[in-house]
Amino acid sequence: MNETRAISRESLRNKKILVLGLAMTGMSVVRHLRDLGAFVTVNDIKPLDENKEAQTLIEENVRVIAGSHPVELLEEDFAFMVKNPGIPYSNPMVQAAQAKGLPVYTDIELVGQLTAAEIIGITGSNGKTTTASLTYQILEAATDLPGKNYLAGNIGLAALDVALDAQASDRLVLELSSFQLMGTYQFKPKIAAISNLYPTHLDYHGSLEAYLEAKWQITAQQEASDYLILNADQEMLWEKRQETRAQVIPVSLTGQSQEGAWYDREGQRLMWRKEAVLDRDQVFIPGDHNVQNALIAIAIAKLLGVSNAAIQEACQAFHGVAYRMQFVLDCEGRRFYNDSKATNNDAAKTALRSFQAPIVWIAGGLDRGLALDDLKAEVGQVKAMVVMGETADRFADLAKDMEIPYFYAKNIEEATDLAFAQSQAGDVILLSPACASWDQYLNFEMRGDRFVQAAKRLAQSRPKQ
Repeated sequence: MNETRAISRESLRNKKILVLGLAMTGMSVVRHLRDLGAFVTVNDIKPLDENKEAQTLIEENVRVIAGSHPVELLEEDFAFMVKNPGIPYSNPMVQAAQAKGLPVYTDIELVGQLTAAEIIGITGSNGKTTTASLTYQILEAATDLPGKNYLAGNIGLAALDVALDAQASDRLVLELSSFQLMGTYQFKPKIAAISNLYPTHLDYHGSLEAYLEAKWQITAQQEASDYLILNADQEMLWEKRQETRAQVIPVSLTGQSQEGAWYDREGQRLMWRKEAVLDRDQVFIPGDHNVQNALIAIAIAKLLGVSNAAIQEACQAFHGVAYRMQFVLDCEGRRFYNDSKATNNDAAKTALRSFQAPIVWIAGGLDRGLALDDLKAEVGQVKAMVVMGETADRFADLAKDMEIPYFYAKNIEEATDLAFAQSQAGDVILLSPACASWDQYLNFEMRGDRFVQAAKRLAQSRPKQ
């Protein structure tokens, strides 16, 4: 069990602190702790000659030990360790620190203790980025709220980069992973949300129960004046509501709970208690999962006193997050969607069931040996498939089994052209690979960017209507 200590800006001056692991988060932690007067030591596993971040810090006179994790380093008198969220607790350096009684935090613990802003924390297995981004857009549209709004966390901007400058009248919307939350002990958001729970990251956590406990850390320090927004449709989450001191606000797609934000499927309306907030057709991101994301954002907004008009304005202007069911463009009645972040079957299934229109599906990528059989139940709307990457033959076999026309592509540019050729007005062209990108592309972002570029090039090349 981690020992917890109160942290203030003043208390960090002249303290010796060990930062384990760099990348974006580690670099942010190092620089802010240094600026607050701490003596920072960095330990990163990547060798120095391959480690540009470590080289940069050395040039800034930061002490860096790279290439290994020497446990004897812990013999020094460090006040605490801040570890990169991606480093598992099975790491020998982390285990040795915990055995010694050295507190081990993630950057989010520092954010919680050092920021003056009101914190809105959003976690869950799926939908965190979309929910956090939409929440931020709604708050930005609410011009009558005091202060500023910030969006950070597991979303591309290190939370400390905005948390230290934020004022008491400001709001800090944080997308939080289970990895980040495991390293928090006094973190207390004013509003917390847990969107859903699915069996992911079990290699890190060991079990679904341990994964849930990591997510539940978001509400562990909340009090009766705080709020926990919880998915009422997931039994495993909803049964746990008795374990928080916060006021529980249910979110329900089924409408089984109407005490918070819920979906009136018959009337096609998103509701806040007994009040209709907006119509389903005012939410432009497709799929029931995005209705749920919008309901969570609505609940947060209503708890903060945001008007329906501001919510409607923001929702109608929001077209999704890059690489996650992102609407790209409409070309001659064909709508292109970039879901390059769908690197597994579950994510692709969610995308496939999000549309009622016929789909030309671009699929395939790195072969991890996973079965594709569970995708068969979701291809009812698929009129054609374009297959690529290491798994092209396996997706072709799926298409044959389901009697769906299929076409091979060498790369995403060729796949985009083939998909357009098999489509007609009213169709959806969907990149949702169900595979990682590393067989052909550095990451899912590069793959998605190439798809967007190919779609734009294709649209520009078409004769003007």
